Amino acid sequence: MDAFVSRKRRRISPTDEEETKIACLAEEESTDFKLAVLASLHPDIDHSALLEALLASNGVVDAASEHLLRAGSNKSPSKRRNTNSITGYQSTISSFSLKSKTAEPGAYVSKKPSAKKGKTLHLYSPEDIETTTPCSIIHNFLPPNEADALLHELLKEAPTFKREKFRLFENVVESPHTMCFYVDSWDEAERQKTEYVYNGSYIADVRKTLPEMRNVAVKVQEAVNAEIQRRIQIYYPGGQKLKYQSPDEWKPNAAFVNCYDGGAESVGYHSDQLTYLGPRAVIGSLSLGVAREFRVRRVVARDEDEGESDAKNGHFPGTIASSAPTRADAEGQISIHLPHNSLLVMHAEMQEEWKHSIAPASAIDPHPLAGNKRLNITYRCYKASLHPRFTPRCKCGVPTVLRCVQRKRENRGRYMWMCHANYTPGQEGCSFFQWAEFNDDGEPPWAKGVLGAKEAEGVAGSAT
Repeated sequence: MDAFVSRKRRRISPTDEEETKIACLAEEESTDFKLAVLASLHPDIDHSALLEALLASNGVVDAASEHLLRAGSNKSPSKRRNTNSITGYQSTISSFSLKSKTAEPGAYVSKKPSAKKGKTLHLYSPEDIETTTPCSIIHNFLPPNEADALLHELLKEAPTFKREKFRLFENVVESPHTMCFYVDSWDEAERQKTEYVYNGSYIADVRKTLPEMRNVAVKVQEAVNAEIQRRIQIYYPGGQKLKYQSPDEWKPNAAFVNCYDGGAESVGYHSDQLTYLGPRAVIGSLSLGVAREFRVRRVVARDEDEGESDAKNGHFPGTIASSAPTRADAEGQISIHLPHNSLLVMHAEMQEEWKHSIAPASAIDPHPLAGNKRLNITYRCYKASLHPRFTPRCKCGVPTVLRCVQRKRENRGRYMWMCHANYTPGQEGCSFFQWAEFNDDGEPPWAKGVLGAKEAEGVAGSAT
């Protein structure tokens, strides 16, 4: 009898149905609730480390707690929690990687984080960012004194920045942040004001690149080109560039500077215009001042029947006017935290396959120099072959905008020239549409003649 009483009860394994139910219940709990549970179990662990463990464990609190205990046994002293921190660094979630059953003894494999529908996955470390998104990041990009000098330069300019106005769905709307456009010379600034069209109209305020911006551009160029080559070698099939991606060196010759004054200023999900950049464009974005969240999400194609519904309603694929419900949240969204003095490289697959935004922030950590402001410089490489005098013009007589089909499966990835005069308040626009053609290096059919003439001009100029 004593033996019977003292015998341990046999543990009954849950059925598949019960496991599924448990998993569903775990999924329903909010991230904040799970973090609160972990914080009560591990009061001496920093909030960012709790989040790392939770992400690495796919949101399962028990597994996250086990990871923390395992990691804590190898670290001393424990990292204390900082309750005043709002935005911080994540070392990497690979420190909480699960041991592979097929790996060699002592080997660990990193489980790639994924964004689930309706959820936001927060990433901090360069390793996690480049393996999960079409971006790479370099923290502490500039020496502190250079970053501060550039920030001071832009803070003097920021009060003169303007909000962009454009028409959307018959309404005139204003951008939720201020901006300004810079190019390398005053001659180029004049050409931009009179020849280049944005959202169906010309930009009146185009400025010459500031001295500190110009100095930093050299370092940005070097870093971005190195990141491009590294991404090709490590992440692209066969170590080859993508189709339509330019094989030429990336040389920034224009920059939009954005100013977000306070947490309420933001910008919604969008893809950057490719009209003057061409297909598979690369953009280098340098953040200064307040740290903010840069959110990205993959564009998911519609089902065929949804695409057919759009066609019946006279809407072109990939345009704002598409009426079928979007599936943009099918994979959730990913938040990349951009601290002061960080360079984010948006690689060649970004604009065609993903959308990005700067999310509103309910609270921010003021920066010692910038206060509540975040300024970022988006360095771009404008192609000579895509000057508006070469691209198609619509029936309105306006140079067309280059877009990429993102949602309709049968044409996804194809490029098209379209009228965008209707984005200008007071203009109606037309129905112009033309498929765009590019060679494997992203150049249009007329590029050879344009580039040949440009080279000839250079030779003639050097001979005089």
